[in-house]
Order: sequence, then C-alpha cells, then structure tokens
Amino acid sequence: AVSGVAMARVVIVFDFDKTIIDCDSDNWIVDELGVTQLFTQLLPTLPWNSLMDRMLMELHSQGKTIEVIAECLKKVPLNPRIISSIKSAHASGCDLRIVSDANAFFIETILKHHGLINCFSEINTNPSFIDREAEGNKRFIYLGDGSADFCASLKLEGGDFLMPRKDFPIWEIICTNQRLIKASIHEWSNGEDLETTLLKLLNSFFLEEEKSSVRTDQLVEVDCKFLTSSIITYA
Repeated sequence: AVSGVAMARVVIVFDFDKTIIDCDSDNWIVDELGVTQLFTQLLPTLPWNSLMDRMLMELHSQGKTIEVIAECLKKVPLNPRIISSIKSAHASGCDLRIVSDANAFFIETILKHHGLINCFSEINTNPSFIDREAEGNKRFIYLGDGSADFCASLKLEGGDFLMPRKDFPIWEIICTNQRLIKASIHEWSNGEDLETTLLKLLNSFFLEEEKSSVRTDQLVEVDCKFLTSSIITYA
C-alpha cells in the first residue's frame, strides 16, 4: 500500500467559486440579501473588491449582521460528490489547498458548515500564489474555472495535472493556448465529473508509487543478499 507520506507529495489546489461551490459567493450574498439593484448600479464605476466592500457596508447600514451573512452563506449549494471527493483526497494523505480571490470569511464559513475546513492545509486569497519551484518534487493537481486559474496553471510542470472546468473561461483560453500548458489536462463539467476524474488521477498515482515501491524493495533485497554472501566469504 502507498503510505500517507508518499501521498503528501500530491498537492491538490482548488479554486473556490464555481469550482468547489457552483456559484460566485459574492454574487450569492448580493442577491440573497437584496442589494442586487445597488450592486448593478455601481458595477461600472468601481473595481470588484471596492464594490464588494461597498456592498458589505450597505448591508451593515441595513442592520444585517455578520451572523446574518454567515447564515446566508450556509445555504450556498455544494454538490455532495464534491464534498466526498475532497474528503477522500484528504483521507488518502494528499495536501489540499485553496487558492482563490473569494472573500476568506465566505470561504471559511462555507467549508466549516460542510465539515471540510480541516481538509485544507492552506487557504490563500491571492490567486497567483503558487510557488512551484519551492515545492521540490511534489506533484500538483490544479482545479479551476476562471482566467486567473489559467495564469496559475502556467506554473505547472510536465508531471502535474490540470483539471479545468469545461465551457468556463479557463477552458476557452486553454482551447486556443494549449501549447502553453505543460501539465496533463483532464477536464470536468459537474460534481460527478470532478469526483470521477480526481479519484482516477489519484488512483493512477497510487499505482505508480506502488510500482516504484516494489522496485525499491527488490533492489534492497538484492543488496542484502550480496552483503550476506560477502560476510560468509570473509567469516
């Protein structure tokens, strides 16, 4: 069997919005808490982060507390197959991380509600945060849907895997720029696809590690026999 130590060499990086959850968490709050009209009005005039700060200020002025926002976030739909795939990957010993420009409080609230927060070693809200060179001989699996995910995927190496969401911005960019991607591409469309594809990739890695482990064991066995015969010769 492949040890957890071996599987810790596999780093699985998830985007959050439209990857782990099937919507945009910012838009969910805006629509569910009734500030869509103001949001639409200000959208052409402000950068996204400033716009969302303005929306949260508006919600506060309406008396909507952080607890109200948290309860709203708990209603975000999350595909059961994505939940099970995250739990399976974590149980196998892989290092799971989130790299997303979504609001950190939104991400953490949703993950806690679904019992997934402890599956992730890291939540980074800077979408360009992948230092591939610093990770040494680790293998990466990257899952995402947006154009920022394409930029991050350019840092992946030949032994890595890219899981883009089909018919989303990342897929369209890949279709016209596939030669720029070094990683092996495995697309997905929905939660069932994501689980099937991710577990298939992990299984192929398990088999690869097992073969490597068997080869190493055989080499050690040969070396031990050689040493034993040498000791007998000189006894």
